Amino acid sequence: MPTRRQCLASLLSAFAALGFTCLSATAPALAAEKITVFAAASMKNALDAANAAYRADTGVEVTTSYAASSALAKQIEAGAPADVFISADLDWMDYLAGKQLIAPDTRSNLVGNRIVLVAPKEKAKPVDIRPGFDLAELLGDSRLAMGSVDSVPAGKYGKAALEKLGVWSTVASKVAGAENVRGALALVSRGEAAYGIVYQTDAAADPGVSIVGTFPQDTHPPIIYPVAALSESSNPSVAAYLDFLKSPKAAPFFQSQGFAFLK
Repeated sequence: MPTRRQCLASLLSAFAALGFTCLSATAPALAAEKITVFAAASMKNALDAANAAYRADTGVEVTTSYAASSALAKQIEAGAPADVFISADLDWMDYLAGKQLIAPDTRSNLVGNRIVLVAPKEKAKPVDIRPGFDLAELLGDSRLAMGSVDSVPAGKYGKAALEKLGVWSTVASKVAGAENVRGALALVSRGEAAYGIVYQTDAAADPGVSIVGTFPQDTHPPIIYPVAALSESSNPSVAAYLDFLKSPKAAPFFQSQGFAFLK
């Protein structure tokens, strides 16, 4: 079955055969150079900076849509047009791979991250994150902000860590779920939640919060952000863009935000 892009190309060819010449010869090339990226919300600061540098070097525009990896994967499955997907976990990239919606030979692991406990800056005090630590008492009558534990990668990592530490059952009823990790961060920054579990890169991007503890890496699955081109993309600019993201030129944009560069 032909893809949407192939159908469009056939339609344009048919118009040309009928003598419609209002489209300039350069229009298809310009359209092809614009790259559309769907990326996890936690990538925003680093990826915006990397994309600005890429455009300055190449003249190629990169448009990015940020949201929870789960929401983006479902949009791609529903036919949303995009060229590149960057997920905050392996599961949602695997989900699209299982539906043959990514080009497998373009897939790679781009960066890594950590999850941390944050509090509003003016109320922040260090928390010893260890097995059985009394997070419920720390919360009191307030809430624990997290990404949705059923779908948002940061929420799933956070729940896994709390389960491993033996405290999930004591705080599950106090969780304020957010549609993405930036939403959870905002709840803490505005003082609407006493604590939150977010990526350390998000915490560094918001002056309204402070990191009060870091979850041991052995309490949750490795936090890895994979990147891949989508199988329906025929954009000739994508390969060079992916090469750039994995290159030493892009590394500082991710490292400055606290990501571990995996290339």
